[in-house]
Amino acid sequence: MQRYIGLDVGTKRIGVALSDPLLITAQPLEAIAREPEEQSLLRIAALCKEYDVLGIVVGFPKNMNGTVGPQAEDCKTFGDKIKNMTGLEVFFEDERLTSKQAEQALALQGKKYTKNKSLVDITSAVLILQQFLDRRS
Repeated sequence: MQRYIGLDVGTKRIGVALSDPLLITAQPLEAIAREPEEQSLLRIAALCKEYDVLGIVVGFPKNMNGTVGPQAEDCKTFGDKIKNMTGLEVFFEDERLTSKQAEQALALQGKKYTKNKSLVDITSAVLILQQFLDRRS
């Protein structure tokens, strides 16, 4: 059963989410240290192989006015690198405000995320992937 993997690419960490085999829901998976970048790329490639991933969804943080800034360019570059490494199709999903939504969702669940930022990154990856899956169906 093939799945999609979702990535919230940050400067320090990469939040990772995985779709269910029916491609309906996104589930939290893990957070990966961004540096050294070669190791983070290899880890993502290994996850793609392990879970028989058919495509990678990378969060694309446009500015609020819709323009592309340095963070979005960085995500695009990272997405291109993972595409070259895995040969899988990469989809870029608008992720404006997902970190804020993730923080709100974690707060509602009573989870303390201020000392564990990787929780926010993983939850953001879930939101990015879920948005992609919802749009596909």
